[in-house]
Amino acid sequence: MGRERATASGIEAELANTPGVEQHGNSLRIIFMWKGQRYRETLGLPITKANIKHAAQKRAAVLHAIKMGTFNYAEAFPESKHAGSGATQRNARLAELAAIYIPLKAIDITPDTESRYRHAFNVCIESLGKDRLASALLPRDLQRLRADLISTRKPSTVNHYLATLSGFMDWMEKNGYAQPGLADACNRFENITEDPDPLTREEFDQLINTGCLHEQDSAAITFMVYTGLRPGELCGLAVEDLDLAKASVQVKRSVTSRGTFKVPKTSKPRTVLLLPPAVAAARILLRLAKDNAPQPIEVAINRHQSRTDIITPLLSPKLQARRKSVNDWFQPTAWNTKWSNIQRRAGIRPRKPYQTRHTFACWCITAHGNLAFIAKQMGHKDFTMLVQVYGKWMDDASEGEISRIWAGMQT
Repeated sequence: MGRERATASGIEAELANTPGVEQHGNSLRIIFMWKGQRYRETLGLPITKANIKHAAQKRAAVLHAIKMGTFNYAEAFPESKHAGSGATQRNARLAELAAIYIPLKAIDITPDTESRYRHAFNVCIESLGKDRLASALLPRDLQRLRADLISTRKPSTVNHYLATLSGFMDWMEKNGYAQPGLADACNRFENITEDPDPLTREEFDQLINTGCLHEQDSAAITFMVYTGLRPGELCGLAVEDLDLAKASVQVKRSVTSRGTFKVPKTSKPRTVLLLPPAVAAARILLRLAKDNAPQPIEVAINRHQSRTDIITPLLSPKLQARRKSVNDWFQPTAWNTKWSNIQRRAGIRPRKPYQTRHTFACWCITAHGNLAFIAKQMGHKDFTMLVQVYGKWMDDASEGEISRIWAGMQT
């Protein structure tokens, strides 16, 4: 009897000194954390000192495998009720996982963004192989994908694809479908952005006086150059957005490439104060829009919310259209075509219509405008973007600045 008590006491002491190993009935079981959850697995071993050490070694091996990212539940505990999900995870293929992941991701983005997202996502999945086992993916597979993408695409495009894919890889890792390290392998390329290519004063005059055949076009381009609006924002303007008494315009919506409406890029409306040329252009656009009828439009705020605006188109293709069936609003693609034709007739070097926004920024900077004010006009959070994008023009504007500062100190 005394010997049995001593043995039991020794086993209790051994268990007390072996963390993560406990008695369960007449057997030993180990306890460990995996993916944020606590698991207990019975080993079917009698409770002896030797088996307690064996259980501790088994638990140590499990913890090591979890730390290294190689833990496979079905292999470690094939008889466990948790092994089935592990086996299913091991056999999951990219196409079937994509079908689960994309709808989950789509709830956080607008339909227009989802369209671009799906395209980038599909390119990557096709390249990796739709029937590829997710558990078989290695970081080197992502490295090969990067090399394939960059061979035929711009860094900015590839980075968009990789950012899209990285989210999917991270989701697979966290849900046990793929080994860790895949999301990190989707590292982006250094992207040296092209410098702004603003219009010169002479080129602007050529656009207005030679390239434009209708006063709506010349007024619209003038308005863009002197407000810095994005092309989609210009297309989405309404008569009701203009307040000539305050010389301002409210930027509340933008037209997408699909012809739908959404809130501006920052998701918040902004007020742009108008320079005299923009006020003059606004008067012309308002006069030309006097026969346009108010109409309801749906403006997407996010995936789940929208608002209805009852507004009058300010810039309508119907004014110059020869066809009977024409949209009430310009789409950015249609405006791009018009802009290209105007540049061609003006005989100036071709640029994208977004360069009118760069023109506004560069002209304001070289005129020594306050950077915080310019950033607010353009809808930036602060002037960090101005410093990054328009540093060259800031350097040019610095010439003679010390003299102006000194002159101001003398007054």
